[in-house]
Amino acid sequence: MRILQINSVCGITSTGRIVADIYGEAQSQGHICMVAYGEVTYPNRVDGLKTFEIGDRLNCISHAVWTRMTDRHGLWSGRVTKKLIGEIEKFQPDVIHLHNLHGYYLNYQLLFQYLKARKIKVFWTLHDCWSFTGHCVHFEYVGCKRWMEGCYACPQKNKYPTSILFDNSQENYKLKKEAFCGVENMTLIVPSNWLKKRVERSFLGEYPIEVIYNGVDLKQFYPVESDFKTKYHLEEKYIVLGVANVWDERKGLRVFFELAKRLPEDIAIVLVGITTEQKREMPDHITGIEHTNSKRELAEIYSAADLFINPSVEETFGLTTLEAMACGTEAIVYKDTACEEIMEICGGTAVDRTLECMEKEILRKKENPIISSVRENILHFSNTIFCGKVMELYKK
Repeated sequence: MRILQINSVCGITSTGRIVADIYGEAQSQGHICMVAYGEVTYPNRVDGLKTFEIGDRLNCISHAVWTRMTDRHGLWSGRVTKKLIGEIEKFQPDVIHLHNLHGYYLNYQLLFQYLKARKIKVFWTLHDCWSFTGHCVHFEYVGCKRWMEGCYACPQKNKYPTSILFDNSQENYKLKKEAFCGVENMTLIVPSNWLKKRVERSFLGEYPIEVIYNGVDLKQFYPVESDFKTKYHLEEKYIVLGVANVWDERKGLRVFFELAKRLPEDIAIVLVGITTEQKREMPDHITGIEHTNSKRELAEIYSAADLFINPSVEETFGLTTLEAMACGTEAIVYKDTACEEIMEICGGTAVDRTLECMEKEILRKKENPIISSVRENILHFSNTIFCGKVMELYKK
């Protein structure tokens, strides 16, 4: 089988690592693989992978500028998308597996016109909600339900993919519906029942939807020794950890800021993925660490922490939570999210979405740490199992 994956990144961040994991499993089974990915501002990791880079830095920048000026994200990059289609014709895949199509690198109209004409088997993993809204990637945080009726007057116009001037959410909604619907042989993959319920209520509900939980690389994420506490002068502290690729209000950044004011001095908060600007805003007693794509470094931080908390109110899965648990660290998440769904399966803790409930549970965990192995509870979330389930879909 010849398998092509398309994603905004390759080998980095959660979606890029998922792409690389699927590639590795498919290749080990004797299939011929290729990944087409977008140019971004930080380097992808493509060692040992057959890849095609869609566009270049100039295309990425111009697409981003055009998006900010017009709110027409995903409708630029025509020239490089045509080149991609040429590469697809050369590769002649039996399966095309789409991931994130947003990210300033691709023209989705041209791609879907081609997919409809060629009638290749398509899988599309939805890692967020961008595919069925007129603008945003998430909407629960602001309580918006306009995606169910046709977007308009977007309350998140200034959020990624940011538009400074215009609100074209209503027209974007129509264009996406026209482009994405009607593919004869497409199956959607989602990482949680939480997301499946929302997709079923969208215009993408016409497609078969498979729930496959994301997997953790258990060979990389496991309890390890490190000098993390010594390096950051936290030897005598109880460490509460948060990790995100991008920190914003939806991810719960302000929750950590408020907890820092309320928790006792022997509890230290560590946040990974913080920008330089966010560091300047943080209370002095929060340790901020910038983004890292090193699995080893993350494993050392996860292992050094006493407790991992994920106060995000909108997650389609919550991979960092399971990575922390794979390293033996207890976790707390908020209820009514995909994270709660995962905790119900692997025995983690979900609390009501209030600062008071989170604070109370942190203090309770500190005084009553669990005795059993946290890692053992999440072994069925291994990336080997995840990739195996994806391969089963391909073979069908």
